[in-house]
Amino acid sequence: MASIKISVDRIQPGLHIRLPVKWNDHPFLFNSFKVKTQEQIQIIRHLGIKHVYINPAQSDAEPLPPQQEAKAEDNVPQESELDAEAKKLWEEKQQRIEKLSAYRRRVIHCEKEFERSLACMRAVMNKIRNRPEQAVDEATALVDNIVSKLLSDDHVTLHLMNGKSEFEDIYFHSLNVSVISMMIARAKGLEPSRIKELAFAALFHDIGKIKVPTAIVRKKTPLTEPEKNYLKLHTKYGLDIAGNIEAFPETAKTVIAQHHELNDGSGYPDGLKGDEIDELAQIVAVANAYDNLCHPNIVSEQKIPYVALSHLYKNCKELYDNDTLNLLVKFMGVYPPGTVVQLSNQMVGLVISVNAKAILYPNVLIYDPSVPRTQAPIIDLADKELKIVNAILPNKLPDKVKEYLNPRSRISYFFDSDN
Repeated sequence: MASIKISVDRIQPGLHIRLPVKWNDHPFLFNSFKVKTQEQIQIIRHLGIKHVYINPAQSDAEPLPPQQEAKAEDNVPQESELDAEAKKLWEEKQQRIEKLSAYRRRVIHCEKEFERSLACMRAVMNKIRNRPEQAVDEATALVDNIVSKLLSDDHVTLHLMNGKSEFEDIYFHSLNVSVISMMIARAKGLEPSRIKELAFAALFHDIGKIKVPTAIVRKKTPLTEPEKNYLKLHTKYGLDIAGNIEAFPETAKTVIAQHHELNDGSGYPDGLKGDEIDELAQIVAVANAYDNLCHPNIVSEQKIPYVALSHLYKNCKELYDNDTLNLLVKFMGVYPPGTVVQLSNQMVGLVISVNAKAILYPNVLIYDPSVPRTQAPIIDLADKELKIVNAILPNKLPDKVKEYLNPRSRISYFFDSDN
């Protein structure tokens, strides 16, 4: 149902309204909200606003009839009271804006770290054939740097990254799998040395693909059986490459060999089952499966993060270690970063980060056409009574909303801490 324009004298608690002014011209947190108190109504009048728009579908009350204006004016607070209340709201809003600015600074710092790590990954992969020892040293330094951040603080936040490159390559996938694997390992309570072993192994889990023809690795249509068999050789090729590098860790070789083994024995190359599969390989297998669901070669098969996570949880429990799978769901939250969601107040937003300490309450970038995208409200659901009620497929969004929220075709993650 379309919104209806009414004069301010007809507002009463229970109406869901939209203010016809810019976001920075009023003290409320949103341009659209449900009126709860007479005090809010008086502040709206105090601002000099003459009319608002109501959404009947989201309202719990009807507008007052025009003739009730005189009654509505009863018990009007003194100007000084309204000024004090408005000042209080402005201060709360300013605190929120400052908190938002601090959050954006953290994200910018995180994005720089992500880009630096990607550049390091490219350098490592470029050196792996000609200067393998140097490549291993650089990868080890990268891992040490990332893991130290991961373990430095309890309040680790997993962010959706605004990667500047949209092309598919081994660097994005390998870094993503490594980050997700580290988050699982942290949730498992693995020792720092073990997490470093895992992170290194995850970075190189697909190294064997550099010996598989690009036409197969990046094919945009279903692979033939011979092509599938050729691609499966990447575990063997990866072991061959690692075996020729003296300093390459044995733990990483095991992960390269086993990251496609499955709990029920249906994996490859050796058809291992359950506990026969190395613990680190089991973690990488889950992270790898999740990222592959989000970024398949065949575009029509791509799943949004929410659907990918649901698919793994509902349909793949017999394939992967259940403890590892549950931990992935736990720290990602039900709605992982990158998911477009609808909130309980009907607003639409993009989940952009999940705090490990409050996984049910992610940070959501809100679509608000009255606010420039660079200043769009980011709502920490842990602070609000709002909640997520649904996930939305990006292709179902109107173009103006999609352009504003910018849901990515490439979902990349990185993390930071409060320290």
